[in-house]
Amino acid sequence: MIRTSSRLLRLVSLLSARPEWTCRELAERMAVTDRTVRRDITRLRDLGYGVESAPGPWGGYRLSHSTRMPPLVLDDEEALAVAVALREAALSGVLGTGEAALAALLKLRQSLPPHISSHLSALDGALEHTRRPGEPQINTLLLLELAQACHGELRTTLSYRDHAGRASVRAIDPYRLVHTGTRWYLVARDVAKQQWRTFRADRVVSVRSTTEPADLTDPPDAAALVSHGIANVVYPVYTKIRLPLPLDRALETIPPTIGAHSPDGPEATVVRIGGNSTDCLAAYLLSLATPLTVLSPDEVRQAILRHAQALLTANR
Repeated sequence: MIRTSSRLLRLVSLLSARPEWTCRELAERMAVTDRTVRRDITRLRDLGYGVESAPGPWGGYRLSHSTRMPPLVLDDEEALAVAVALREAALSGVLGTGEAALAALLKLRQSLPPHISSHLSALDGALEHTRRPGEPQINTLLLLELAQACHGELRTTLSYRDHAGRASVRAIDPYRLVHTGTRWYLVARDVAKQQWRTFRADRVVSVRSTTEPADLTDPPDAAALVSHGIANVVYPVYTKIRLPLPLDRALETIPPTIGAHSPDGPEATVVRIGGNSTDCLAAYLLSLATPLTVLSPDEVRQAILRHAQALLTANR
């Protein structure tokens, strides 16, 4: 049985390496008879691999698109390459929320043999993700631990630091990870307070799962909870702007995690945005590179004019 399984894996690897093989070529590469190749092809089809064959003495075999995802065979270098690519996709958000990439990376890591997993851990410690402005650095291994906690549905002990740097240890029931494009958030039930809360993943110090089942009764819309929490953070300064864009396009320009939107007729939208200072708000509005009108306060309007004048002077 072991020899047969190894032979099937070898056959899949060969079929994946080039568009088509003759039966004789496969038999020679695998050091078996033509009859064994035909029998193994039948086994692969039973497992869900779409293997097409052309009739006749010069006919061959080739992989085709099947109706379901069969087992995927990767060698050591391919497994490492896929894992690194998934890591970067999850951290950069290039595939959208990054949740699918993180889930795929979690499954891959769980199925890797120890010698490949150790290489991947070494790579993870050596690689750095190029951050965008305002994007915090987060340890990929910690992110995977959070994903595993959500997947396992077990009560978890979370060591956490809040925005003021205060450390706390709390019991949580982890539910979902949400990526906003700049940050990862953990949505979980705070056991002591019996409330659904959001935790910034980059502020998590450590996570340890227990053997007690998590209470996930009546879970919230995780993405909506994160968006609502971000939009309702209290900032020192707020500005209100008018974009000459309908609501759907305004939401594409300024995501709901950044500002609160309200339509101003069919072709315009008013957005309220908070920031740490007038200069920060002015810099963000200029980075949008789109026409807008600052409705209030005048301090933000003047800050935009100062920034724009400085750019104009420097580039004359």
